[in-house]
Amino acid sequence: MSRQTKRDYYEVLTVIRTATQEEIKSAYRKAALKWHPDRNPEQKEIAEAKFREATEAYSVLSDAQKRAAYDRYGHAGVSGVSADTGFNSSIFEEFQDIFGDFFGFEDVFGRTGGRGRARVQRGADLRYDMELTFEEAAAGVSTKVRLPRQELCEACKGTGAKAGTGVVTCETCKGRGQLHYQQGFFSISRTCPQCQGAGQMIRDKCPECRGRGRVERTRTIEVRIPPGVDSQTRIRVPNEGEPGANGAPPGDLYIVLDVKEHPFFERRGADLYCTIPVSIAQAALGTEITVPGINGEEKVSIPEGTQTGSIIRLKAKGLPDPHGGGKGDLYVNVRVITPSKLTRDQRAILQQLDQTLKVENRPADRNSSFFEKVKDIFG
Repeated sequence: MSRQTKRDYYEVLTVIRTATQEEIKSAYRKAALKWHPDRNPEQKEIAEAKFREATEAYSVLSDAQKRAAYDRYGHAGVSGVSADTGFNSSIFEEFQDIFGDFFGFEDVFGRTGGRGRARVQRGADLRYDMELTFEEAAAGVSTKVRLPRQELCEACKGTGAKAGTGVVTCETCKGRGQLHYQQGFFSISRTCPQCQGAGQMIRDKCPECRGRGRVERTRTIEVRIPPGVDSQTRIRVPNEGEPGANGAPPGDLYIVLDVKEHPFFERRGADLYCTIPVSIAQAALGTEITVPGINGEEKVSIPEGTQTGSIIRLKAKGLPDPHGGGKGDLYVNVRVITPSKLTRDQRAILQQLDQTLKVENRPADRNSSFFEKVKDIFG
């Protein structure tokens, strides 16, 4: 289709110029189903042209940058986008439910010729679960991990072939690793099922790995756990996963942490919370006490007249942020303890103190503001 005869892309998909991405996607789906060549065997050439036109329009309007250029300059702004030069494979992946049903293959590409080759796919990632104490997580730790994994066979260098025999070219795909089919105006490729995309076959299997090219080994890997980590933190160790096929790079190792709870501290992110008991006298008069901290004991000043439930913040005395965001805080929840048993002298002292304190809960104070509020609540 020449540039002079190209229709407006919005007209092709029958949408307005202010259409949303979802509306554009829905319109293309309808057009693709309507004009797919397999659905129009009696007018295949017309269907192919309409299908190409709709796909070209969608490849522009579904891309925000291309759409902006098209809105401003028209077809000249996206002159490099053409159905004649092949489609973006992401479109076929996005609408796999349509293309997969019609073609029945794993992959659909717009390539027209050229020598295929085996896919280069990086190795598999591995997971290792590690348990840490609260103290180890707070301080960080260097440790060693014994990791069983698949590695390339040293005897055959990962080829799977017996030493001195080598490999032979796959007769099914002629060494290309892929089989190509022509479906209308599409060139469709799929991995060769005989050689699994390698393009080669093993003549005699390696006795060490039995032709697999890999053997299981247990390796010891040193790992550094940064301070301040929490449960479900993932530590990535690059290139310590399983090796890739056909010379591809190895995968990664992910260490997933499980940090034990602390019997005294409650953790909320990088902040720590604890509850400290104080006596009535300490709360009333004020005092300085010592509380545990993650780096040793910390002094806490209890102000005069402190009430139960008061929170005292110790800045930057919490856990370090493993991402470098500084330290959290330590929050001390004060709990005033009322003695359950008193000696005769203690009771006398408290009775004397009671006579000097004015609290609005005595029978003589029935008309006080406190009891007025109680009556309002309970009627």
